[in-house]
Amino acid sequence: MPRYSVLLALILLSACRSTPESTTDTISLEQASPLVREGRTPSSDGVQIAYSVEGDSSIAVLLIHGWSCDRTYWRAQVEPLVASYRVVTIDLAGHGDSGRDRTQWTLPSFGEDIRAVADELGIDRAILVGHSMGAPAALEAAVLMGDRILGVIAVDALHDVTAQRDPEQFQSIIESYETDFVGTCHQFVRSLFLDTADPELVEATSQGMCSAPADIGTALMRQFGDYDQAAVMAKVVAPIRAINSGAYSTNIAGNREIAADFDADIIEGVGHFPMLVAPQELNRRLLDTLAALAD
Repeated sequence: MPRYSVLLALILLSACRSTPESTTDTISLEQASPLVREGRTPSSDGVQIAYSVEGDSSIAVLLIHGWSCDRTYWRAQVEPLVASYRVVTIDLAGHGDSGRDRTQWTLPSFGEDIRAVADELGIDRAILVGHSMGAPAALEAAVLMGDRILGVIAVDALHDVTAQRDPEQFQSIIESYETDFVGTCHQFVRSLFLDTADPELVEATSQGMCSAPADIGTALMRQFGDYDQAAVMAKVVAPIRAINSGAYSTNIAGNREIAADFDADIIEGVGHFPMLVAPQELNRRLLDTLAALAD
């Protein structure tokens, strides 16, 4: 496995790349769905969390971005979902329009960010959808929110929560980020796309993610060294689903040993960003999964 794919394994606990990627369904980074209302609310530590909300359904879908991304990465999902759900997109602390004055960058603190937005909006029936790092953040929020959560959906994440990390390899990657955050980030992000991805989309995504604050990005990477994703997943009482890229193996049986009500739907021919590369296909599967959880 290439050096920077190891970092992907740390975040997603996935395996190696396989099938080619189709770009016929690709969304431009300039496209955007109309957002009815935007707001900000303090998290448990006072950091201001920015969000956008559209729709008025009794069931809310909270869309949670990944590492060094923001809520605009879900631009192609808002309009299809809002016909049936109240759709909330969130900028986790340190990302997008949210505050950066946090002293400890951890996944539990992201869980607090998500709960704060849900509390602000009076949401008592929610399905959490998290991409990449956003999936364990969603698990953290699900533990905090208990029976308010109808389900958690991971998008290309939670591939194998039982996988073990190589401490020396992990430390080597962290040192690369500390030495050259931008260069290391570019290599990492580009490795998350398959070879046939639209080069302009790859470059735009890489430039956007790698312009994130280096101190925050590195601190978030570092905390994965001690993070026990399986332990958090075991505490979630709601059903857990994954919509994962077929480019990385998903250990369904292993994950079910941690959370019995786990299942995965695999999309072939896409890399790590199905919401950008194949939004219509992701939306179809997302709507099916949401309907089953909301029933």
